Amino acid sequence: MVPSPSHSDPLPPNPQIIQQFLSSVLSQRGPSALPYSEDTKWLIRQHLVSLTTAFPSLVPRTATFTHNDGRSINLLQSDGTVPMSFQGVTYNIPVVIWLMESYPRHPPCVYVNPTRDMIIKRSHPHVNPSGMVSIPYLQNWIYPSSNLVELVRNLSVMFGRDPPLYSQRRPNPNPSPSPSPSPSPSSSFGRNSANSSIASNMGAAAFPRPGIPPRAYPPSPYGSGNDVASVARLQPHTEDPNEVFKRNAISKLVEMVHSDIVGIRKTREAEMEGLFGAQGVLRQRQEELDKGLKEMQDEKEGLEQKLQMVLMNADVLEAWLRDNEGKISSDFQADDAFECVDVLSKQMLECTASDLAIEDVIYSLDKAVQDGAIQFDQYLRNVRLLSREQFFHRATAAKVRASQLQTQVANMASRISQYTNG
Repeated sequence: MVPSPSHSDPLPPNPQIIQQFLSSVLSQRGPSALPYSEDTKWLIRQHLVSLTTAFPSLVPRTATFTHNDGRSINLLQSDGTVPMSFQGVTYNIPVVIWLMESYPRHPPCVYVNPTRDMIIKRSHPHVNPSGMVSIPYLQNWIYPSSNLVELVRNLSVMFGRDPPLYSQRRPNPNPSPSPSPSPSPSSSFGRNSANSSIASNMGAAAFPRPGIPPRAYPPSPYGSGNDVASVARLQPHTEDPNEVFKRNAISKLVEMVHSDIVGIRKTREAEMEGLFGAQGVLRQRQEELDKGLKEMQDEKEGLEQKLQMVLMNADVLEAWLRDNEGKISSDFQADDAFECVDVLSKQMLECTASDLAIEDVIYSLDKAVQDGAIQFDQYLRNVRLLSREQFFHRATAAKVRASQLQTQVANMASRISQYTNG
C-alpha cells in the first residue's frame, strides 16, 4: 500500500452551496419530499453540514435506496472517502453513508464502496462481504448525542486498525518503463480520485477478486447529478452582494428562531412534567379522600342504626314508667326490680356489684388521702384489704362466666341434637 498523493485530494466544497443544497432538498413538499420527520430535518441538516466541515471528502447528495423488500425510496447520503492512518501513512477508504428514514433516532447505514480494482478483505470484523459496516458506535447509537462526525472518526480509527479494502494488481501489457501521468482531481464533486491511487498502488492480494459489481445509484428527481457538484456548476461565478446578504440574514434568522423554539419547547416540556407530577399527586389524594368519605358514610350508617336502637329502648322505658308510675311506693328498692334467671346470673350480678362498689371506695380513699382527710398508712391498709376482696370477687366472676359459657354450649348442643333427631 502507498499513501494517496496530496495533489489528488478534491477541491474543498463551498459550505454555502452545501447549506443551500440541503435547505432545498429538505424543504421539499409533496411526493418529492424526503421521508424524514419534520422535527428532525433541522438536526439532519446540521449533522451533514458539520460532517462536510470536518471531512470535506464526504459530500451530501440524494440517491435512490432499495430496501430488502424491494421498496425504493429517495434518501440523503454522504458519498466520499474516510481518511485512515495505517502504519504511519494516511489512506482514503471510499464509503457511502445512507441516512435512513428513521435517522437520527436510529443509526445510518454505512457501506464500503470499493472501486473495480479493490476487493473487500475476507472475514473482516467490521465489514461483511456486501460492504456493510458494523462498528460499536453504530450499535450503541444514542439519539440525539450521536452524530455523523463522531461516526466518521470512529470509522477512521477502526479502519486504521484493520483496513477493510485491498487492491489487486493487473498485468501490465506494456512492460516498458514509461512514467505514469500524475493523477488529477476527480471531476465528480462527491468522489475522491485518491481511490484510483489506492486501487493501483495497494498491495496485491493473494486471492482473486470476488465478483462484486460496482454500485450504481440512479439520479434523483432533484436535478442532473443531484449532488452538490451539480449545484456548484449551476451557480454563476459572481453573485449579487445583496442576495448574498439576504440569504445570510435569512439563514441567521432561521437559526435564531429554531434556537428560541428549542428553548421554549424544553421549558414547556419541563412545565408539562411538573403538571403531570402534580396531576398524579392530586389523583392519589382524590383516592384517599374518596376512601375516607366512604368510611365516614359507613360510620354514619352504623351510628344511625345505633341511634334507632337507643330511641327504641328509650320508648320502651318511658312506656314502662307510664304503666308503673302509680304502682311505685316510697319504700321501693331498685334492686328488687331486677330478677336473675338462674343462680349463676345472680352470683355474677353480686360479684360485679361488689367489684364496682370496691372500685368506688378506692377512688374515694384516693381523694381523701389527697385532701389529707386520712393518714397515709391507714390509706394503704384499707386499700390493701379492699384490693384483696376485689380480687376474690373478680376471680369468682371469671369462674361464673366460664360456667355460663359451658352451660350455653351444652344448651346449643342439646338443641342441635333435638333438631337432628327430629
